[in-house]
Amino acid sequence: MPMVNVEEAELKQLRKDNRILQKKLRRAQSDLEHLEQSAKVRENLHRQVILELQESQQVLEAKKNDLQILLQDLTETQNKLIEVEKQSALGQLVAGVAHEINTPVGTSITLASTLVDETHIFRDLTQGGKLKRSHLNHYLEVAEDTTKLILHNLNRAGEMVQTFKKVAVDQTHHELRNFEVKAYLTDVLRSLKPYFKEGNHHYEITGELVYIQGYPGLLAQIVTNFVVNSIKHAYGPEESGHLVLDVQTIHDKLVLRYTDDGCGIPEAARGKVFEPFFTTGRKSGGTGLGLHIVYNIVTQSLKGDIHLSGVEGQGTQFEVIIPIERVSPDAQDTELHQA
Repeated sequence: MPMVNVEEAELKQLRKDNRILQKKLRRAQSDLEHLEQSAKVRENLHRQVILELQESQQVLEAKKNDLQILLQDLTETQNKLIEVEKQSALGQLVAGVAHEINTPVGTSITLASTLVDETHIFRDLTQGGKLKRSHLNHYLEVAEDTTKLILHNLNRAGEMVQTFKKVAVDQTHHELRNFEVKAYLTDVLRSLKPYFKEGNHHYEITGELVYIQGYPGLLAQIVTNFVVNSIKHAYGPEESGHLVLDVQTIHDKLVLRYTDDGCGIPEAARGKVFEPFFTTGRKSGGTGLGLHIVYNIVTQSLKGDIHLSGVEGQGTQFEVIIPIERVSPDAQDTELHQA
C-alpha cells in the first residue's frame, strides 16, 4: 500500500478519535456542570435545613422553657391543692367536733339553768319563812342530780376537746412521739364520729397492741383519708357501711389493713386510684387528692408500701406496710421533737 494512503487513513482515524474525545469532553463538561449545579442545590438545601433546624431548635428551647415554667406552676398548684385538701379535712373535723361538743355543752347549760331556777325558788322559800323539810329534800335531790349530770356532760365535752386537740395538732405539726398505735387510731376514729353519723356507718378497730416511736399525725391523715374516701364513694345515700381497721406487725413492720364493705373500685380504675386528681366522684365534689396524699405519705414520708385489693361490688381493702421502731409501753405518749 502506498505511504500516502496509510497516512491518510491514520489521519482519518485520528480525526475520528478526536471527534469522539471531544464529544466525551463535552459530555464530561456537561456532567460536571450538572454536578456543580447539583452541589450548589444540595449546599443551598443543606444551608436551608441547617437554618430550619436552628429555628426549630430555638422554638423547641422556647417551648421547653414554657413547659418547665408550666410544670413548675402545676407542681406548685398541686402542692397548694394538697394542702387545701388537708386543711379542708381538718376544717370538717373541727366542724364535726364542734357539733359533737354542742350536745353535752347544751345539756349542761340546760341543767345549770334548771339548778338556777330551783335555787331561786329555794331562796324565796327560805326568805319567806315557808321552807319545809320536803322543799329542802327536793332541792338537795335536784342539786345532786343536776350537778352530777353537768359534771358528766362537761367531762364528755372535755374528752372530746382533748381527743380533737391531740389529733388536730398531730396532723398539722408532725411531731415524733412514742405512742400505742391501736389506742391512738381509736382516738382518730372517734374524732371522725360526725362522718359515721351521716350515713349511720359503724367502725371497728382490731388487732394487737403495738408501742412505737413515730409520727402519729401521718397515721391520722392516712386513716382519715381512708374513712372519708369510703363514706363519699363506697356507699349510696341510704346505705350504711361497716369499716374495719386492723393493726398487726410482721417483724419490724407495722401492717394496717383498712376494709370497707361498699361498692368496691372498678377494675379499670384500680391502676389510677393513687394518681393525683383521679376520682370517680367528680360530680359529687371529689378532688382526687385523698388517696394521692395517702400514697405520698406512705411511700415518701414513712418509706413504706401500700396495696389495694378487693372485688368490685364486694368492698375494698387497703394494706399499708411501714417500717417501725418499737418502744416499751412505759415510753408511750412522749413527745420527742418536731419534724
